Amino acid sequence: MKNNLYILLIVLLLIPAVGKSQDTVQIADTIKSAPGIEIETAVDLAEIYIGDLINYRLTIIHDSDIVLTPPPIGANLGAFDVKDYQADDEFHLEDGRIKIESRFKLTTFTTGEYIIPPIPVEYMKPDSIKKILISEPVPIRVKSLLAEAADTADIRDLKGLIEFKPKIPWWYYPAGGLLLIVIIAVLIWWRVGRGRDKDIEPVDLRPPWEIASERLAMLKEKNYPDSGEIKLYYIELSEIIRAYLQRVYAIPVLDMTTYEFLTAVREKDIDEQLYERLKKFLQFADLVKFAKFVPEIQRVHNDFEEAISVVDYIRQSELSRVAITTPTASSENPEEKNV
Repeated sequence: MKNNLYILLIVLLLIPAVGKSQDTVQIADTIKSAPGIEIETAVDLAEIYIGDLINYRLTIIHDSDIVLTPPPIGANLGAFDVKDYQADDEFHLEDGRIKIESRFKLTTFTTGEYIIPPIPVEYMKPDSIKKILISEPVPIRVKSLLAEAADTADIRDLKGLIEFKPKIPWWYYPAGGLLLIVIIAVLIWWRVGRGRDKDIEPVDLRPPWEIASERLAMLKEKNYPDSGEIKLYYIELSEIIRAYLQRVYAIPVLDMTTYEFLTAVREKDIDEQLYERLKKFLQFADLVKFAKFVPEIQRVHNDFEEAISVVDYIRQSELSRVAITTPTASSENPEEKNV
């Protein structure tokens, strides 16, 4: 019964987000399967001690004519920390269906009854109607390393609290009131000054790639990976790329989730290679930011190089597009070519 209430809550939370789409979205009648698609979740241990690792696997099997939207798994694993993650593996089965597997190593450091939450998966069938399928939640019991039964014969009742009457000098009260007035005056001055700064904030008119390249160089100088600030590093790195994409494609990326951006950028007619690179980069960054995943240092350096490559790739694509759509001087004045 508890699991059913949990699933119902997830479905109710999904309804507003789904309503934003222009397509008709329907909720599947079943929880983990529907015609042409099914979801399986599995763990190797349903009962662990604090700090033990759980191998969690999410498997999606669907027909080849179904378009699948990968779920934002990194932000939906409940109270568990991600200690290791293996990217989605895609297999083509003999019957023509496609199998996608995601594997995680999870742990937690508090005891109690927990649930790995159900994960919603959006998909679209050939009739262009979107539907949502929800995986089954997985209950996990976390036990303490301490003995379940302890000898309490020597435990005594707590003594009552001893009250100490404070002795505050009389001049503390007017001094406190004066300090409060000063604090209020400083806050008012700060808010007014901040509003003025916003009014005269300059606009950076440089090309987006110049701004992004400068910010990437400044991020590299901070040496976050060497000091162990991996999460902060990915927060700033992904923000630089998001701000760059917002300037180039005129999409409010900074106000969107990764899923919302990937859905919106499809309408910009970008090539498939760039789309897959952006999806892989942003989803992995979300995993580090929201799921406490700590990648290897080599992956951290590779993602920085990937960010530089994405900025340059988009720059070349946009310059080529402008060159194609903008007529040259010779095309506007063919007589000048013969002069």
